[in-house]
Amino acid sequence: MTLAVRVIPCLDVDAGRVVKGVNFENLRDAGDPVELAHRYNRAGADELTFLDVTASSGDRETTYDVVTRTAEEVFIPLTVGGGVRSPQDVDRLLRTGADKVSINTAAVSRPEVINEIVGRFGNQVLVLSLDARRSDATDSGFEVTTHGGRTGTGIDALNWCREAAERGVGEILLNSIDADGTRDGFDTEMISAVRAVTRVPLIASGGAGVPAHFPPAIAAGADAVLAASMFHFGPDDMIAQVKDAIRSAGHPVR
Repeated sequence: MTLAVRVIPCLDVDAGRVVKGVNFENLRDAGDPVELAHRYNRAGADELTFLDVTASSGDRETTYDVVTRTAEEVFIPLTVGGGVRSPQDVDRLLRTGADKVSINTAAVSRPEVINEIVGRFGNQVLVLSLDARRSDATDSGFEVTTHGGRTGTGIDALNWCREAAERGVGEILLNSIDADGTRDGFDTEMISAVRAVTRVPLIASGGAGVPAHFPPAIAAGADAVLAASMFHFGPDDMIAQVKDAIRSAGHPVR
């Protein structure tokens, strides 16, 4: 049975405000995360992703109070990431109101943390957030980055997806640094490449600008599609427009 495609707005949060940039730089204010979460819940979003975008680079904890207030406003699954380094961080976020937790930089630094989190909470709570960019430094042409896309690692993104899947991660949130914020469309080549090496549910992120951009990402292998700026700065019915486009292309949608 083919599962319905999930449409997921992303709240990139910095110092308690939602922000959005291009290629992870030049961030501009997009509003209050609690208000936006409430709006997306009403508008038919299937899930919400909340990323504290400077938690790892700034070496501080995710803003738990904002997560708590956001969780109180939404009745759909909430994934929270940013600065997650240990099973203890996951435990605190789940108690704060998160349904799932995403990990990025800490997993690259110490992959065993994936096993530790999955062993304690199960794989359904853990999302690997992977910020990848095109690079000649890797065999696949895709390189893992950390610290909000600011630091290259030299690690092949496809090899990392394979390893994370073997360690038990429940989902992969694949964000194209090159496409991020450009609104020129998803990186379907990258999505296809990751889909070819793992069957773990795949969330495509980076580059969405119009509803027509979403069906190609799904055709390339995405199980869910995530966007930020086009939802934050678009009309209130943008989620409905995206679902209509996906449905019209022949993909099941919630």
